[in-house]
Amino acid sequence: MTRIPRIRLRKPYLILLGDEHDPINAKTGFGIVHWRRADVAGQLRAPGAAVDLGVPDLGIDAAADDGVGSLVVGVAPVGGAVPAAWWDVMVDAARAGLDIVAGLHTKLNDNPALVEVAGAHDVRLVDVRVPPRNLPVGTGKKRTGRRLLTVGTDCAIGKKYTALGIDSAFADAGIDSTFRATGQTGILIAGEGMPIDAVVADFIAGAAEVLSPDNEPGHWDVIEGQGSLFHPAYSGVSLGLLHGSQPDAFVVCHDATRECLSDWEHFALPSITECIALHERVARRTNPAACCVGIAVNTSTLPVRKRSAYLEALAAEHGVPAVDPLIDGCSDIVAYVRKTFG
Repeated sequence: MTRIPRIRLRKPYLILLGDEHDPINAKTGFGIVHWRRADVAGQLRAPGAAVDLGVPDLGIDAAADDGVGSLVVGVAPVGGAVPAAWWDVMVDAARAGLDIVAGLHTKLNDNPALVEVAGAHDVRLVDVRVPPRNLPVGTGKKRTGRRLLTVGTDCAIGKKYTALGIDSAFADAGIDSTFRATGQTGILIAGEGMPIDAVVADFIAGAAEVLSPDNEPGHWDVIEGQGSLFHPAYSGVSLGLLHGSQPDAFVVCHDATRECLSDWEHFALPSITECIALHERVARRTNPAACCVGIAVNTSTLPVRKRSAYLEALAAEHGVPAVDPLIDGCSDIVAYVRKTFG
């Protein structure tokens, strides 16, 4: 049976941002700071960098003197490649005694110079985006326990934050649940998970089944979504995850003012109505009872005076709670789940 290993990292972390200028690409850094602030000592930025995580700026030598354990790459650019200038930074950090941690498609352990320095200074190179071996093909067979999957009208639109918020709200309501991470940031936060977009396509559904195995009847797995069924580049991973998760419930994640796909501006964002309908149709291939139980919206770019009316209108139109997870929390969604599923 395939098992998902725990990832144990040396804390605290120094988050590498380099010269990143797009906050969306720095979602790994922002996610770690938001959910594991106590584990973050600071950020390492190039001069003039636009992205700021709101933590102290630290150089490598100062970080080593302060007892920082790991340099964590906090940026996930399109394609998952490591910018060339960062390799020297990571070599310097390894030479200073810091473990190097990354969740990119380009692997730390494939860089000979970094491997040599890491070995000489007895530090670890931790590639998070490596799936376990011997993953099975999906079976589509019913599993015990309940499952909730976050899905989205686009990538980088709040699926991880929403899943973590729902898991926390389940705990507050006394409902047994587990957050199931499927991306590098979620894995770094949870300490384990399945890097679903690094799985060979034939095994994505099977990987989702491994991630969320049989459980007690009243237990909820809250599964972090990836990509979007509407995305011209990443829909494949979204479909495999949807079929393998076999969600009883799904929550649609959306941005209140985004009009086109991030970095794919030639594609318009789908409507929430279209998103719910497509996910219901496709999810019911492996779980005929799958249904939408909520809408999670990033309203940070809406005028404050319009936020409540906007969410109330969404809830009235679709008949499910509509919340901003970072402002409202997810208790309304959990209450709706409890009413729907008992």
